[in-house]
Amino acid sequence: MNRIQNLVDDALDWSAIPAPSVELPLTSTCSPSGPTHCLFTPEHYEANYAYPLIVWLHGPDDDERQVAQVMPLVSLRNYVAVGPRGTDAAESGIGYQWSQNADGVAEAERRVMAAVAAARRAFNIAPGRIYLAGYDCGGTMALRIALNQPRWFAGVLSISGAFPTTGRPLARLNELRGSEIFLATGRHSKQYPEHEVCRTLRLLHAAGMSVNLRQYPCDDEVTSDMLADMDRWIMEQVSSLQPAAASQQGHYSRRK
Repeated sequence: MNRIQNLVDDALDWSAIPAPSVELPLTSTCSPSGPTHCLFTPEHYEANYAYPLIVWLHGPDDDERQVAQVMPLVSLRNYVAVGPRGTDAAESGIGYQWSQNADGVAEAERRVMAAVAAARRAFNIAPGRIYLAGYDCGGTMALRIALNQPRWFAGVLSISGAFPTTGRPLARLNELRGSEIFLATGRHSKQYPEHEVCRTLRLLHAAGMSVNLRQYPCDDEVTSDMLADMDRWIMEQVSSLQPAAASQQGHYSRRK
């Protein structure tokens, strides 16, 4: 079920990807063939300003165009965004999903890299301000990729996406200390219940990561409050003069 429709530097050198040359005139553009992606253009795009980039991994039964639905609820002006297509056709026969096996993760990483490259060819992107985010299975995949490649992204955000429990997600523990993670969960979630969320929080604290966990009065959907908080969390980091210090205590908030 598509619940979005209910809402109106060492591992990889991103700077090596060619700089932008042309401003795209449309709010969003989607490539016509192949492993596709969709680009979101901020309003009043300024070519001389290096924008933060959000790489959005869509939820189940959807595709790369979900980024064009999500971003107006995050911000119309603050970011360039790109959405790659999921790795497998959805079991429902509608849209795509993200396969969580080893081959699926490897293919997802390749598609994310290609999407970032496409965004950098079209826009002026700040290499140190690339954020990976996703919803549901896309949120789980976002966590997998960010944990596998801790130096690729300034932070990772998972909205209603459970923490991965297979494939040794914390295998690169020493490199993960201080990583910035935003988790948005529903209080009544069936696929990511509260006791599992608490287990994840303890695990990430023990690993020395900086975790911002927020709980909302919903089940497994994505809400406008989640996306607004996502914007605030990223912009706090972007506007900070100093990198955020690693926190083992993290931050927890609960919406009434």
